[in-house]
Amino acid sequence: MTEGVTAEPLRTGVVEDLAARARSAAPRAGATRVAAVDGRSGAGKTTLARALADQLEAPLLQLDSMCEGWDGLAVGIDMLVDHVLEPLADGRDVIVPRYNWVADRWGTGVALPAPSLLVVEGVGAGARRVAPYLSLLIWLELADETRKERALARDGMDYELHWDRWARQEAALLEAEGIRDRADVVIDTDEAPWSVRSGRA
Repeated sequence: MTEGVTAEPLRTGVVEDLAARARSAAPRAGATRVAAVDGRSGAGKTTLARALADQLEAPLLQLDSMCEGWDGLAVGIDMLVDHVLEPLADGRDVIVPRYNWVADRWGTGVALPAPSLLVVEGVGAGARRVAPYLSLLIWLELADETRKERALARDGMDYELHWDRWARQEAALLEAEGIRDRADVVIDTDEAPWSVRSGRA
């Protein structure tokens, strides 16, 4: 079923509905309910994830900060699982890895006390290695041309120089992982109003 909503998520029930879904879902990373927001660059993941984290009063982890530079998309997924989700599931202390993109090296990790709710955002946040720990998987989609325009307006020339390089990794990852097909919720941000529908059709 498709439910039309207005294009501004903060002024609608979209975030509230997603938050309710996250709260009511079973925890799968120990006692933590993890909501993942996935989709390609420029689709609106960060905006929605921040709003959802605020609504849930939950920490937000951005997968970009765990990727090892412009060629490290897959590394970010491993870092998320090995250093965050597995420790949460096992009741161990969590130190979130942090990659310094400017210095091109790993920085000091950040301690994360085990939360009851956690939002994870980024390309690959719904990868198969991550999936066993997720209580809710949200997929955002947007036309390629619009995604690129938005992403470059946000990140500027630094990203434009690497757009194709990063896009190839995204495409390969998403083809292999089938994340959209496994999503609990699919949101088309190319439409006004947004189109929100149940996933796994």
